[in-house]
Amino acid sequence: MKHGDQYIEPDNRFYKPTRDPNEGTMTLVVVITLLFVCLTGVLAAVYFKKVTAKETIADIDTTDQSGYISVASPTPTPVPPITDYQNPILYPGLASVNINTELAVVPECVPSARKINQTVMQNGTLVEGDYVRETPIYMQDPVFYGSVPGILTYRGNNFRNCASFGYTNLYRGALTERWEFSGIGKKLASTMNFEWSGVRWTGQPLIVEWPAGLRQIMNMNDSAKQQQSLTEVIVAALDGKIYFFNLQNGEQTRDPINVGASIKGTPAIDPRGYPIIYVGQTDNNGGNTFGFYIYSLIDGALLYSYDGSDDGAYRSNWNAFDSSPIIDGDSDTLIWPCENGFIYTFDLNTYYAGGTVSVSPVVTGYKYIFEDNVGSHMGVESSIAVYGNYGYFMDNTKNLCCLDLNTFEMVWTKVLGDDSDITPVINEENGIPYVYIGTEVDNQQGPGEYCGAAYIYKINGLTGATEWQNSEACYTFNGESSDSDQSGGCFGNPIIGKGKISNLIIFSFSMTNGLASGNKVVAYDKDLGTKVWEYNMNIYSYSSPVDFYDSEGNAYIVICDSIGQIHLINADPRIEDKQRRITYIQTRRNLGKSGETASGICIEASPVVYEGMLVVGTTSGSVFGVAIE
Repeated sequence: MKHGDQYIEPDNRFYKPTRDPNEGTMTLVVVITLLFVCLTGVLAAVYFKKVTAKETIADIDTTDQSGYISVASPTPTPVPPITDYQNPILYPGLASVNINTELAVVPECVPSARKINQTVMQNGTLVEGDYVRETPIYMQDPVFYGSVPGILTYRGNNFRNCASFGYTNLYRGALTERWEFSGIGKKLASTMNFEWSGVRWTGQPLIVEWPAGLRQIMNMNDSAKQQQSLTEVIVAALDGKIYFFNLQNGEQTRDPINVGASIKGTPAIDPRGYPIIYVGQTDNNGGNTFGFYIYSLIDGALLYSYDGSDDGAYRSNWNAFDSSPIIDGDSDTLIWPCENGFIYTFDLNTYYAGGTVSVSPVVTGYKYIFEDNVGSHMGVESSIAVYGNYGYFMDNTKNLCCLDLNTFEMVWTKVLGDDSDITPVINEENGIPYVYIGTEVDNQQGPGEYCGAAYIYKINGLTGATEWQNSEACYTFNGESSDSDQSGGCFGNPIIGKGKISNLIIFSFSMTNGLASGNKVVAYDKDLGTKVWEYNMNIYSYSSPVDFYDSEGNAYIVICDSIGQIHLINADPRIEDKQRRITYIQTRRNLGKSGETASGICIEASPVVYEGMLVVGTTSGSVFGVAIE
């Protein structure tokens, strides 16, 4: 007999059979029945005790005399509840992040086969022998990257796989320009023959929701401090300033920070929720330092600067930090490649308490060169993506590299079909990290205009093996100098599909119709590399497409182009390509005012999407806030 979760012996107090001539026979029947019931109860109690104790299937004898198999499923590990700072698009975070060093690097990707030379410097001193980091770097699933809600670095996290945050539910399929800030200026380039203006590639805004208590001690405007909840937008610009806005209305939340040097890449907010911003300069037009800067966002004070004019740098005359840094909060480490040929890590020694923040970095620099490379061409413009202790990046000599950040040993390297400045994106599939990357059309022919192949790859992140490769025809122009080049191919970062398009990887190809003409957004099957759908544009784009999702997992994409248009695309593979565009708008300066115009607007920078609001900067000096409705 079962009562709740307890098993009770049968109660026979009321069993009194009638006496009859067959009493002896009946007694025997009763005894046998009682023995059967008791035995059944004991066996049931033993079975349920084992299941309740959550023993594994291997611990239970599941075969009876009849040959019937009874399988008890193990209890799955419960998924922890989502926190208020985790991105629901990435939740619950399923990557195991397990570096399997037993998998052999494929022969063509072994660094020693190309006679690699590697050097490690710490605080300017050569490290003799093997280098091993004292506090190891090991970065987990990107859902755990930040401790505050926001988009805190280029493409959001260490996998570089998400430039949107929260759900965006479409209710009328419209884009509406809500606000514009038009005050970004210009700054003379170090060559003295042109001016940097506005916001350019990659130029992605950052977005962060600061805790209310922290806002009270920041140098924000009173209106920003008093607002019940505030989402702050941060844009670093080529006029040498960092700007701060209210996401909802575009009002400035505080005075800009004047870095004094042009900024083209995307800065980073400290993911631990510390009020710190890391920003790199793109040109030597800022005074005595040519490198990067760390600022307090409590009062805007400079905490630290680093000049990349290191002795022994392969490009000693160019120290731009155009890549976007990554911060490993657990090890208190800043990871940042430079165009001088060094990959840097900084042990930050961060102190943050009671409204006081400081850093005291110890710098370690790693440089490498292969026998078939030229030192003056070394350097990194792409941002680094991190899986565990492996960092993935592209250098300026067509090398896709996998670097062990704890030992500064190159794990593998692969020469791609052309140059690439975009950032590798990581996706773990069946326990293996795969790296997706695309190339420009740049070095395939000599000077002049021609059509070449923009290559895309899926690569095993542990072995360097190419899982598949595809390409798209794009046009380019190689001028007599790099200043006159106009390259086509992959300039926007790829999208790792999520939700209902988790089987897709999506690339953007620039100049598909001719020089300065045409763009394609193409979705490929992640497993096969075959084309699933494409969206064609008349105008070329260098801006990265951004995927966002509604609460049902339906996927949408926004992409901006070089005349200031913003396209809204349905990413559902079931619809026909001719129905893929939901809508588009032309952004307009001084909207609703006497000087309203759509001319002169070019979007090279990458946008972000935050709970229904898109933000993007332009070369013309405007930053737009656009509602997705």
